[in-house]
Amino acid sequence: MKIKLGLAALAAALSLTACSSAGTTGQTASSATATTATGTTGAPAGAKVSANTADESQIAAAFTAAGVGNAERWAREVVEYRPYAADDADLTSLRQNLAKYNPGEDTVNKIVSALTP
Repeated sequence: MKIKLGLAALAAALSLTACSSAGTTGQTASSATATTATGTTGAPAGAKVSANTADESQIAAAFTAAGVGNAERWAREVVEYRPYAADDADLTSLRQNLAKYNPGEDTVNKIVSALTP
């Protein structure tokens, strides 16, 4: 009987922990996906943020949504090399700066796909 009661208590504790974690993740995800018309806040999948005005966490969120690995590291690099020319839609100067880290063409393309100048 004690074993059954102990297992029931363990199952209940695990269930509450899973629910609590899911709630936290949901709140974080929803706040990370909020965006404005200017694209300067967190980004849902497919949305772009400004390489010049978005903060590092917003850029990292956009990179994560675009499937960029190590999004936080690449967001730091984007912020480091600011400003970017407003008329450089392909972000050529950013591509050149990132190339010295050998991220791979696919990674650079994903990074640039998540940004506007």
